[in-house]
Amino acid sequence: MRKPVLTIFYQFNPSGISIGGIQTVIRTFVKYAPSEFEIRLVGTENDPSKPIGVWRDTQVAGREIRFMPLFFIENDNFKKLVPTSIKYTAALLGRNLSSDFMHFHRLEPTLATLKWAGEKTLFIHNDIQKQVNSTDKKNAILWQRFPAAYFAVEHYLISQFSQILSCNTDSVQHYQQRYPDIAERVSYVKNTVDNEICYPLTEDEREQARRSLAQQMGLAQDTRFILFAGRLHAQKDPVLLIRSIAALNDANVHLLIAGDGDLKDELNSEISRFGLTEQVTLLGPLAQKELAQLQRICSVFVLTSVYEGLPMVALEALASGTPLVTTNCGETPNLLTADSGVVCEERTPAAVADALRKVLHNSGDYPLEACVKAAKPYSAKTVVGDIYSDMLSRWEQGNLSTSQINHKSFTGV
Repeated sequence: MRKPVLTIFYQFNPSGISIGGIQTVIRTFVKYAPSEFEIRLVGTENDPSKPIGVWRDTQVAGREIRFMPLFFIENDNFKKLVPTSIKYTAALLGRNLSSDFMHFHRLEPTLATLKWAGEKTLFIHNDIQKQVNSTDKKNAILWQRFPAAYFAVEHYLISQFSQILSCNTDSVQHYQQRYPDIAERVSYVKNTVDNEICYPLTEDEREQARRSLAQQMGLAQDTRFILFAGRLHAQKDPVLLIRSIAALNDANVHLLIAGDGDLKDELNSEISRFGLTEQVTLLGPLAQKELAQLQRICSVFVLTSVYEGLPMVALEALASGTPLVTTNCGETPNLLTADSGVVCEERTPAAVADALRKVLHNSGDYPLEACVKAAKPYSAKTVVGDIYSDMLSRWEQGNLSTSQINHKSFTGV
């Protein structure tokens, strides 16, 4: 019997350093795919010497897959005049890449897939209402400028999906209420953390690694590190983060920013304006394992987002034993316990600074064991394994039903 085929659609190259939780989700689904499945990924290419529009074998997270890039894009961490999602959708038009299972992480590409056969799943990674209706028009994505158009397109496309899975409970409720005819297809799915990559050190190892990093950076031995990781885009509001560090006003604290994006220049301007050049380091984009090393040794991980689903980096920090400070958005406040982090009720520099101060000055109240415990239910191996198990069961049941129908037709029963 042939293997069931899962084709994943998203606008990135898994071999490059592409920033974002969606990319991490996809790599996790590849890594923990059972051998019973054949995995294909339709993405983009950042190496101009590689062929476009044809399948080739590649390896992702130790797993052999088939990969087809649709077009070349040098750096997908920055917004383009023509959104990458639009270019990706256009490149799919006229093709038929039907397979047994298809996973989509953006809505737009499914304009090309309406007539494709197979089970289609749409993953929702944000609180979609807050995302589309965000008031920040200056740095807005395309749909934030035209929210009515987004919901019209969504209404046109939504019925083709067998499943709509969201890591955000508000989004689950939104889709179930907005589309009651398909409400049973909408459900909550946990985002995940790969415990083979994200794990804690002992307290002694953590302290030794912190001192070593401070020494490498030419900082005082008692320096404590705050970590941010993500795209430097309006959604993550890194400008608020810089202003919060200024409000914190603690010379023994150093902020590490792992990421890249459109707000990099503005961020540098804010750092200079507040005189924080000696207290903030922009690291650029990091590979997941490099980021995990920092997550294990920093005193606190911080998120200043305007809207979220459930950020993978939050789970990764907790699994590494590091407490969180987060704005009150997305699913993160629902998983945090009193001893694993602090939720800021206001999105202001003073509120974020107060929360950071609380964790930094009371580290014993946020033990690594509590952080690890908060992330435990989100283990990738378990969560992704269960999803694949359900997929395989449906596929085998479908093949059995087809065989029975064919048998009856052949025998005349």
